[in-house]
Amino acid sequence: MKILITGGTGFIGKELCKRLLQRGAQLTVLSRRPETVAERCGDQVAGLGSLAALTADDHFDAVINLAGEPIADARWTERRKRLLWESRVTLTEQLVDYFSRAQAKPKVLISGSAVGYYGDGGDRVLDEASAYTDDFSHRLCAAWEQAALKAGDYGVRVCILRTGLVIGKNGGFLQRLLPPFKLGLGGRLGDGRQWMSSVHRNDLIRMIEHLLDSPGSSGAYNGTAPHPVTNREFTQTLAKVLKRPALLPVPALVLKAALGELSVLLLGGQRVIPKRFLDEQFEFEFDTLEQALTDVLAV
Repeated sequence: MKILITGGTGFIGKELCKRLLQRGAQLTVLSRRPETVAERCGDQVAGLGSLAALTADDHFDAVINLAGEPIADARWTERRKRLLWESRVTLTEQLVDYFSRAQAKPKVLISGSAVGYYGDGGDRVLDEASAYTDDFSHRLCAAWEQAALKAGDYGVRVCILRTGLVIGKNGGFLQRLLPPFKLGLGGRLGDGRQWMSSVHRNDLIRMIEHLLDSPGSSGAYNGTAPHPVTNREFTQTLAKVLKRPALLPVPALVLKAALGELSVLLLGGQRVIPKRFLDEQFEFEFDTLEQALTDVLAV
């Protein structure tokens, strides 16, 4: 199977490449530095510098679209919002433009999104059919998804993966939390009642494989483990696994002053369940947060 991956050099993408190579797939990874792709993703992986370089004769059986600038790395200035939009929505539009001119269309597009699609959901349990709260994260994810769904106009099966916080070794959001927590200086954010929906990276990659291998699967799927927790519970569980105290909460006012609109992402939350994966009998290796953290932080 020939597969094109965007975001293939990232925290999720590199591990996905390893898994797909084990399956015998032929991989091409889009990267701003295509000359580094083989070193970062595997000697057998080809680098592609621009989607514009693809011609009508180029063919892929599947496309996995994981590209996107990290959403929580900097304050949401207007410039930062444009970068987040271009790296997700605009790039996905470019992918679909390639589909429009490709003589042989991919059979499936698996395209990233995030649980931010739902906005701040409060205490509501959210499945793929739930209503959303309108904010920047929702508008960004909704536009991203709509751009991907247009691939359906060309006969491409489209699956949208609304990913939660991804837990894995050597990267991701957990990497930023570990230094203060290892020193016993961690704590909840605000009142700690906001919900956090996470997933072990191995399970997320298995979800992508499930969608790749299931011709009857299409539409939006929540890429999260089945047991979301509050920020307070997350903090307590991380401290327990690290065998450290977690006694220094960060007040909401401090986060709002330091991060501006971005603080909404940290002080709000989504209580998400992966209903469609569960309905399709997907079996998680790491059902709970404690299982995921214990695996990732094991020495």
